[in-house]
Amino acid sequence: MGYLRGFIPWIVSGVVSSFDWRWGALGGLASGLLLLRQDRRRGVGLDALVLELSTVVYFAVVGAVSVSRPDSALADHTDVISFAWLAATAWGTLAIRRPFTLGIARRQTPPEYWDMPEFIQVNNRITGAWGAGFTFIGVSLAVCGAVSAPAWAGITAHVVGLLGPAVFTKVHPARAQARLRARTQLAGRNSSDTTRAAHPPLHEGADRA
Repeated sequence: MGYLRGFIPWIVSGVVSSFDWRWGALGGLASGLLLLRQDRRRGVGLDALVLELSTVVYFAVVGAVSVSRPDSALADHTDVISFAWLAATAWGTLAIRRPFTLGIARRQTPPEYWDMPEFIQVNNRITGAWGAGFTFIGVSLAVCGAVSAPAWAGITAHVVGLLGPAVFTKVHPARAQARLRARTQLAGRNSSDTTRAAHPPLHEGADRA
C-alpha cells in the first residue's frame, strides 16, 4: 500500500480544487508535507519517498503560481500537467536507473535480495507500468479537453490508468518470484544429475565389479 499512500495529496488536491484551484494546490502541498514528515519520523529513507518528494515540489510550484497569479491559464490544465509531472517522475527515475518503486520494495524485502538482477528488473517493470499509466491518463485528459469529451471519459481514463499499474504491482512480483524459484529448482536438479553422472554411487561400481 506504500505506492497508493503517495497519491493522497493528489486526491486531496482534486477534491479541494473543485472549489478553488489555489486551495487545491495548497491542500495538496500541506497533505504532502504532512505525509512526508510522518514517514521521515518513522525512519523511512529518502530513496523510498521519491514520489512524495516529487509531489511536494509539484504542489509548491503550482501553489506559488496559483497564489501569485490566480487568473493564470494554468488553472485550466492542472489535471493534464499533474499527470505529466508524475509520468516524468516515473520515466526520469528509470532513465537514471533508480526506479522510484525500488526504495519502497526494499522496505518490504530482505537486504540479501536488493542487488539481485531479478529484483531490480521487477522494479523497473513496476515503475514502467506506473509511468505508462500516468502517461495514458495525461494524454487521455488532454484529448478529452481538446474534443470536449463527457466527464465519464476522463473518469474512465483515471480508473484504467491507475487500476492497471496497481494490479500489476500486486501480481507481478509474486509471479516473478515463482518463476525464479522454478528456475532455481530446475538448476539444482540439473546440477545434481550432472554430479551423479560424473561420480556414480559406490554401490553401483561394486555391483559392476
